[in-house]
Amino acid sequence: MDALDEQILGILRADGRASFTAIGHEVGLSTNAVAARVRRLRTVGVIAGFTVVLADAQPDPAAGMEAFIDVRLHQDRDSEEFLTWVRRVSSVVDAVHVTGPYDYLLRVRVRDMPALDRLLRALKRDGGVMQTQTRMALR
Repeated sequence: MDALDEQILGILRADGRASFTAIGHEVGLSTNAVAARVRRLRTVGVIAGFTVVLADAQPDPAAGMEAFIDVRLHQDRDSEEFLTWVRRVSSVVDAVHVTGPYDYLLRVRVRDMPALDRLLRALKRDGGVMQTQTRMALR
């Protein structure tokens, strides 16, 4: 990866739908050169995919509560299986594999305490989670 690849990645992070032509204008490359670089970045695994960020996943203090949930999986639960399951849960904003006594740190946004309670129950019932520890974001 070089400085141009970094610039292209920065543009795609900000707008995953930016056209190769628009990116090329910004970084000083042709449309075909940008397309070739993006293809190469996908092939070597730097870009794993593209996603949609829904408006309700954006932090909005008036839209509910944000919490961080430490998650320990059951020993027989596969990490990839858990990630596949958690990606389908709309209230989970981010899931990070971590070191220490827990396996994952989830950043979640829920409407209220009952919604948080439902999420915690679903994690244990359907997500293969053995133990959780929840911290609320105050600001």
